[in-house]
Amino acid sequence: MAARRITRRWLFNSFGVIIVILVALIGAFSIGIRGYYYNLVWQAGNSRLSTLSTYIGSLSKRLSPMEYQTELRNLVANFEDKDKMELMALNGKGQIAITSSGFESEETVEFPDFAQALLDESGTARFQGDLNGENVCAITQTLTQPSDEITALRVVISMSRVDRQIISSILVISLVGLLVIGAVLFSSLYFINSIIAPLDEVGETAKEIAQGNFSAKLEKKNDDEIGDLVEVINHMAEELASTEQMKNDFISSVSHELRTPLTAIKGWGETLSDPAGMDPQMLQKGMRVIVNETQRLSSMVEELLDFSRIQSGRLSLSMARIDLVAELSEAVLMFTERAKRENIRLFYDEPELFFPVTGDKNRLRQGFVNIIDNALKYSDSGDTVTVSIQKQGNFAVIGIADTGIGIRPEDLPKVKEKFYKANSTRRGSGIGLAVADEIITCHGGTLSLDSTLGKGTTVTIQIPLCPKNAVAEE
Repeated sequence: MAARRITRRWLFNSFGVIIVILVALIGAFSIGIRGYYYNLVWQAGNSRLSTLSTYIGSLSKRLSPMEYQTELRNLVANFEDKDKMELMALNGKGQIAITSSGFESEETVEFPDFAQALLDESGTARFQGDLNGENVCAITQTLTQPSDEITALRVVISMSRVDRQIISSILVISLVGLLVIGAVLFSSLYFINSIIAPLDEVGETAKEIAQGNFSAKLEKKNDDEIGDLVEVINHMAEELASTEQMKNDFISSVSHELRTPLTAIKGWGETLSDPAGMDPQMLQKGMRVIVNETQRLSSMVEELLDFSRIQSGRLSLSMARIDLVAELSEAVLMFTERAKRENIRLFYDEPELFFPVTGDKNRLRQGFVNIIDNALKYSDSGDTVTVSIQKQGNFAVIGIADTGIGIRPEDLPKVKEKFYKANSTRRGSGIGLAVADEIITCHGGTLSLDSTLGKGTTVTIQIPLCPKNAVAEE
């Protein structure tokens, strides 16, 4: 389909113009070559008549009328160019007195050029047209000293040979034009095919990619725009394959994360379904597990909902002037007991200064929670997590550093992408950091990571502070 559309458009827009130009050139050449040959015929006829008139004028001065007339008849009868043109001697009535072919006629023949020559001051007139079914050129010139029998001379040139020569020339140039058209058509079709064939391959490969075959690849054959398109398609396939893999990993991870608390809740629910004779401590422990796992499920579902809102652009923020330190301290406090249970040292030196920012306190706290949760998640027993906040110019800079397992250099640029999880051995859905990054970005800030494999990771957050005059007004 694409091949037909491109070929048809080229034939109409480009090849059609070439044909019109060539036809116009051939037409102009035909008119020019005809004019050129016909002009040569006129010149030849005029030249011959001029020579004869000059010669006849000299005869009239030195011959008697009888000798003059006899000489005229001999001159016509013995015309030396009779194989090229016919010479006629006409009397005063326009009748043919004698011709170089020996034909004589007493009938009056109306020659338009003869009548015009009698009226013209130069005594010369031309005629070109059909004569007895033959295309001829005729020139009539009246004699300055006419005799009793001869008043004018007329040369008649058959244009049959000239027309054949003109037709031959036109056929030759037409053949050349056809060869040019053929060469242009061949080269253009070759060029179009060099475009269409790769485009067809791109189309077929794109269909395979659309059907989920992300391993489909195109071979780059030329370093041109199509070659660039091939590279883009291949890159797109690689990115789609990577995204598909991350999505599958995400689904697998989320399924596992959901299954674990559900299993615990189901197990304790079945255990507590018959509390008769159950130890009160066991009952309390079971209820605590159910509450904790339910809270964990609720947090995961909320995280998934936030991620869905971010993806669809529906993440809403309730902006107000808040103290950033208060929200960061609240987030750290939420993990104090967990850090103790996991034997991880959590250090945080809360500053006494007020860090005013315009933001959504719940969303900012959620972002801090996600990052601190990651720091603890990727740390082992005996590791350290350090949280700090300080002012740098017009920004509040928050640092969350851990001495955990770190991130591989090849994973570092991707850890903020959706679905991406650098280490599948640690629990989590892999979207917490992506949600945190989007929250910080929505507040006009930035989130960056620096990590060394086996030594730990540092997350740096920059959030713009409120202007000083705005704080003073408050």
